[in-house]
Amino acid sequence: MSDLLAYLAGAALIVWGLAHLAPTKAVADGFGPIGVENRRILVMEWVAEGVTHVSVGALAVLIALAGYAGGATGDLVYRVLAGMLVVLATLTAATGARTRVIWFKACPFVLTAAATLLVLRSVV
Repeated sequence: MSDLLAYLAGAALIVWGLAHLAPTKAVADGFGPIGVENRRILVMEWVAEGVTHVSVGALAVLIALAGYAGGATGDLVYRVLAGMLVVLATLTAATGARTRVIWFKACPFVLTAAATLLVLRSVV
C-alpha cells in the first residue's frame, strides 16, 4: 500500500512532464521573433525540464515495481529524487513562478507535492 505514494508521485511527474513537453513549439513561438541560437537554447531548456520530470517519475515508479521501494536503496533513491525536485521547485519559484503564467506558478507546488510523497514513501 505504501508503494501507492511512489506510484502517485511518479504518475504526477510523468503527466506534468508530458504536459510540459507537448506545447514546446507554442511556448517558443510565444517569445516572438528571437534569434535562432536563443530559440534553440529556449527549446533545449524547456525540453530538458520536461524530460527530467518524466524521468524522475518513471524512476520512482520503476523502483516500486522492481521491489526496491522498501529497502535502503529504494529509500535513498526516493530521498535523492525528492531533494532534486525541491531544488527544481525552488528554482521555478524564484524564476518562472514570478511571471503571469499560471502553469509556472503551479509547478513548485506540483514538484513539492511529488517530493513530499517520495519522502513519505521512504519513511513508511
